[in-house]
Amino acid sequence: MTMGLSEKTVLIAGGGSGIGEATALAFAEAGCQVAIAGRNEEKLKAVADRHPNIRFHRADVSNREEALELVDWANKTLGRIDILMNSAGINIPKRSIGEIDPADWDRVMQVNATGAFNTIYAVLPQMRERKDGLIINISSVSGLRPGVLGGVAYNASKFAMTALGTCVGNEVRNEGVRVTNVYPGEVETPILDQRPVPVSKEHRARILQPEDIASMIVAIAQLPPRAHVPDLVIKPTIQEHL
Repeated sequence: MTMGLSEKTVLIAGGGSGIGEATALAFAEAGCQVAIAGRNEEKLKAVADRHPNIRFHRADVSNREEALELVDWANKTLGRIDILMNSAGINIPKRSIGEIDPADWDRVMQVNATGAFNTIYAVLPQMRERKDGLIINISSVSGLRPGVLGGVAYNASKFAMTALGTCVGNEVRNEGVRVTNVYPGEVETPILDQRPVPVSKEHRARILQPEDIASMIVAIAQLPPRAHVPDLVIKPTIQEHL
């Protein structure tokens, strides 16, 4: 049995492109009221213009004050936050320990790990009070098995995000709140543009598309509150599973 989503509200950090954009549209099509946030207001507006159920607010969730302001705005705009999705993520071209700029390490950790902490910290109290809520963290297979391709900062940040989601999920498991960590393999998103070696059009066409991830997230959200999916790995068929 699946639950209807027509009365649910969703806040997506990193909703201006990629997986966040696709999931915002999927939730909106399912009848949810959706709020998206990110650093690029132009991209956010372009997504919001595609569906009347989507609103947007510019915010950098790696900044704790902006994250708190975002959640306050979302509460006022949506009335409450039933589903929180953390999809804000970055990577850098110079990824090895021998060439990374320490400032880039700080920025990747701040966006990918601290950004997720900031939104969870701000949203969780209302979910615990209602004894209901779903938090979706878009981690990566790099958050399960570190590899050279992702680089030291990205791998470390995604491992941190994985641990964050698992710990919070265990902490609130008896309070009606579910936390799901999603571990995508290669996905055709703008983060590929930061690869040290350019990715061909042919390869981009063969890997996962953002809507593939979005469909799985909506399916998880449609489960009854008694059902919890703690972890979900989804990868392109062509990608090795280690």
